[in-house]
Amino acid sequence: MAYPEKVLADDEKVVEHLHPHWITLVPATLWLLLIAGATGFGLTEIYNNMDSGTGRTVVVIIVIVVAFLLLCWLTFAPWIRWRTTHYVFTSYRVLIRRGVFTHSGRDISLQRISDVGFSQTLWDRLVRAGTLTIESAGEHGQEVLANVPKSELMQQTLNRLIEEDSGRRARNAYGGFQQQQQQGQQGPQQQGQYPPTQQYPPQ
Repeated sequence: MAYPEKVLADDEKVVEHLHPHWITLVPATLWLLLIAGATGFGLTEIYNNMDSGTGRTVVVIIVIVVAFLLLCWLTFAPWIRWRTTHYVFTSYRVLIRRGVFTHSGRDISLQRISDVGFSQTLWDRLVRAGTLTIESAGEHGQEVLANVPKSELMQQTLNRLIEEDSGRRARNAYGGFQQQQQQGQQGPQQQGQYPPTQQYPPQ
């Protein structure tokens, strides 16, 4: 899904839009299977060993409610956190967004980033994930992005974007300096000076 264009500048382009690595969803998926299996087994035992009546109905309701609460805590919440965590690299900045009910975010301009590093455990190398550490000027100087897919490649991508942004700013500054020089050369004539004599081609 493309990142909302309303948060981007007119000439800003999204280069990478990432969520945390899918490996973070494995525990939630295992809990889903375990809770579903245990609930099914428990309900089967209840219906086979308890006589029908109010008591069995109450026990069934309790089992279903407990299973639902466990699913919300151990399965649905991790999925929602994964889906609402965004790591976005654009041509101008890094955007970080987390949460749905309690929303938090940070924008880091590429020109303020001083260093980008990554780290991987052996398990991270096997699943091609890792942690990106972004050092920047400001009050919150360090931002750690955990479980980034292809972290080594993302580090190289971010360094490339920083170099491109620096080159673009240098070209813009040099172009503005040239324009100021041209305007100065074409400015109003100083007092006491005459315009240059017009040259005509020979007859």
